[in-house]
Amino acid sequence: MDTIRWGIIGTGKIAHLFAEDLALLPDAQLTAVGSRAQHSADAFGDAFDVPRRHASYDALAADEAVDVVYIATPHTAHAENALRCLRAGRAVLCEKPFALNAQEAAQMVETARARALFLMEAMWTRWLPIMGDVERLVDDGAIGSPQWLQADICAHFPFDADHRVYDPALGGGALLDLGVYPVMLAYRFFGAPDAITTTAVMGRTGVDEQDAIVFQYEDGQQAILSASMRTDGARLATLGGPAGQIQIHRPWWKGQRLTLTRADKSTKTIARPYEGNGYQFEAAHVMACLRAGR
Repeated sequence: MDTIRWGIIGTGKIAHLFAEDLALLPDAQLTAVGSRAQHSADAFGDAFDVPRRHASYDALAADEAVDVVYIATPHTAHAENALRCLRAGRAVLCEKPFALNAQEAAQMVETARARALFLMEAMWTRWLPIMGDVERLVDDGAIGSPQWLQADICAHFPFDADHRVYDPALGGGALLDLGVYPVMLAYRFFGAPDAITTTAVMGRTGVDEQDAIVFQYEDGQQAILSASMRTDGARLATLGGPAGQIQIHRPWWKGQRLTLTRADKSTKTIARPYEGNGYQFEAAHVMACLRAGR
């Protein structure tokens, strides 16, 4: 598989960002796009020189010229479209949040396993170069055994009842749009928590506009996480241990720089600037997995 052929379902903002970054990978080819309307598929195809343009998601899923599909539709359609592609025999990279609930997620995983197909959530932050540096520092014992994580993703969204983030019918709310990032980070370094404490500020449209989350672990580790659409925040992630701390600088989920501060107060800064929007790294990981037969 010298070249991996991609299809994209959806033609909105996130689809455009992903398509821009696929162009940075010489072994990736954007082969097909699927939309609910031919004019949208054609406009997207013109913008990114996509040769195969489908006026339905079913047609894209059935396209034998596609190796893997990136799901870029709104939250409420993630599970439906991922299942559509898996049942048609396509590998899937599904934009976060993976699904709206555990039942949908379980169905997606079971379907992929039953068909021996690759399926991954597009948690793009996980594959940024700076995250590799964090992992290496932790593995090398730079801060000792990590015991504490604090991460926030707080960004003010002006209230608009018609916007999808304020619409419960479209999977709105701070947790699914923002909170998944710090939750991912806690799972990456500490695993599944043994106890969870949460509180939320519910807004006038019925979505969670602000969340505070504490993950507690039996060995004493803690993750203190927050997400908000109501306010700006530090937008930092700090991982601490007995020998020091690692801080990923603002905005950490798009991270390009970290600072290691050791217990003796010495510091080291690592910078990992990248081209594009940052989605190319998850795409490259998917392609490596496909070539490995995963």
